[in-house]
Amino acid sequence: MHSAHMSNADLKRCLRLVSLIILASGWCAAFLIYQFAEDVPDDSLGYVVANGTVYPSSTQDSKSYRREVERYGGKAALAFDDFNRWFAHLWQGKTLAKTVAWISVLLALGIYLFANALGSDAPSEGTNESERDKPG
Repeated sequence: MHSAHMSNADLKRCLRLVSLIILASGWCAAFLIYQFAEDVPDDSLGYVVANGTVYPSSTQDSKSYRREVERYGGKAALAFDDFNRWFAHLWQGKTLAKTVAWISVLLALGIYLFANALGSDAPSEGTNESERDKPG
């Protein structure tokens, strides 16, 4: 009678392979995204000249916009607006490639560490080790 039970050693090997596949496919996807994605155009309304250098000026960066957000929602709304714009930027253009690469690294690392945390196979109660390792 064949047992469908997978040993911890087999499970560890399988999880390590899965983490390697996730890492490789994530990095390949990130590379392709970076190669083919266009830079996201900024939402500049105009330009500001400071010390002879020209900088694009955005509506969200203007003092009046920030003052109005803070007036209506307080400092929390201002912080949330900043976070929301930063988070939305992660999913656009070439920045998306970096996001995909980091997600694949973190996911692969998590699975790899989980595989390493699995204990070794312990013999079942009532059976000795020689009986447990017999084929069949």
